[in-house]
Amino acid sequence: MTKPTTAREAGERRYARFATGSVGFVERHGLWNAEQRAAADALEETLSGLEFVRVGFGDPHGLMRSKTLTVDAFRTALRNGIDMSPGPFVFDTGHAVGVDFFAPGGGIGIPELTGAGDFLIVPDPLTFKVLPYTEAATGWVIADEYLRDGSAHPLSSRAVLRRQCARAAERGLSYVVGLEVEWYVTRLADAREHGPAAASATAAAAAVGGFGVQGEPPAVEPVNSGYQFNLDTFTDGLMHVITPLARALRELGLPLRTVEHESGPGQLEFTFSPMNGLDAADAMLLFRTVAKQVCARLGHHASFMALPRLERFDPSGWHLHQSLFDTAADRNAFVPQEGAALLSDEGLGYVAGLLEHAADIALFAIPTVNGYRRLDEQFSLSPDRVVWSAENRGALVRVLGGPGEESTHLENRIGEPCANPYLYLGSQLAAGLDGIERGLRPGGLAQDPHAPTEAALPRDLAEAVGAMEGSALARDLLGKPLHDCLAQLKRSEVSRFGAWLAGSDPAGPGETTVWEHREYFGAY
Repeated sequence: MTKPTTAREAGERRYARFATGSVGFVERHGLWNAEQRAAADALEETLSGLEFVRVGFGDPHGLMRSKTLTVDAFRTALRNGIDMSPGPFVFDTGHAVGVDFFAPGGGIGIPELTGAGDFLIVPDPLTFKVLPYTEAATGWVIADEYLRDGSAHPLSSRAVLRRQCARAAERGLSYVVGLEVEWYVTRLADAREHGPAAASATAAAAAVGGFGVQGEPPAVEPVNSGYQFNLDTFTDGLMHVITPLARALRELGLPLRTVEHESGPGQLEFTFSPMNGLDAADAMLLFRTVAKQVCARLGHHASFMALPRLERFDPSGWHLHQSLFDTAADRNAFVPQEGAALLSDEGLGYVAGLLEHAADIALFAIPTVNGYRRLDEQFSLSPDRVVWSAENRGALVRVLGGPGEESTHLENRIGEPCANPYLYLGSQLAAGLDGIERGLRPGGLAQDPHAPTEAALPRDLAEAVGAMEGSALARDLLGKPLHDCLAQLKRSEVSRFGAWLAGSDPAGPGETTVWEHREYFGAY
């Protein structure tokens, strides 16, 4: 027999729909398509077995920012949205205020940002997952950011990629992406027992910082000596970490393909099967988030910082594999239809666009001070020149495949593993489509990918910010508010690094500084 509803319970249910967001926000503004509406309706059965749902979005730095809701609160938020503080939009990587949100328009032309006014996020039901490793049954979902009038928030990174995917679709093309990500796993030095309590204690010990002043990074130990590339013994020695992580990723629906040990101590590479562009970016956001959380529960630290300040560590990269699929012809648009050409006309145009805009969009692939250390010529497998080649890992753009190979695609080797996935992928697609639409063609294949006569990529973050600011393509890609926001956030980061250098004894040439390790190793 069903227990009668009390007056108090009836009142709570009556008023619950007013508890968060804007009542009927999704329906009122027509924010979901039929597939999303069906997914939202199907969630009810799943929610009944959960205790919490984490709802969040990828901030300009590519980090997941979330709120944890009770299931009852999520049921309301699913269609009303949730109020969020704009902090993730105005803080740089060190949590210093990079955007003057008290200025009119928040300093970047968004009236709702003035005075740190709230905005709304709306869960995308198509991204809903159930985390398989949490202490309480917990859902996880990516949300889209909106202004109060129902329009996409001008600072939304996910909206940037969605617009570019729609642009490709207008040409009958689908963006196909394969993720290849290098990252580090280290052992937490003062974690005396595995589990989240140990990880929390480690974090608390390092938490001496504030706005614009990072606390000490986690104290860690290498898990092996490294420098035996792809050594099976090293991979096996980390299976106590790799196995639960790989299982979690597969349970979450991510198409994990391969795992291997790279060069540095505990340096791993995970690759994923091809996905469409938006799904790939969402997967990257989820992968990095889950990797850090699972490793912490096991007494380890996962970091996607390019080059930590740890002895004998190698730089890590995020190599982006990409192609376009012709939906009408049901074929890979980069495969030449006849002759011995390396790529189709669409493929050649795409390469030319990547090369022409390489410097202007470098910031989206390498958004940190630290990431540019990968481009030092001593690391010959990382690009430093604007060139393309076939099967040469020193080139910026590498062609894999060729005539008759249905798997033919491009690999851009510029990225660092902590890049914002929506901006990295969105900028690649924008540049490639521009090359196709303008009928551009690349120059000859590079024989020496590091030839000093070739155009250079930006040498540091300041140079990359300047190139982005002067780029018409970057302005069109982002829109003026996000363009200005990123420039201000990154100039804040550059300025703080410069101030630290001026007052400190810097590291040797090419060496990661203490500032960089504090800034990025823990957060990323």
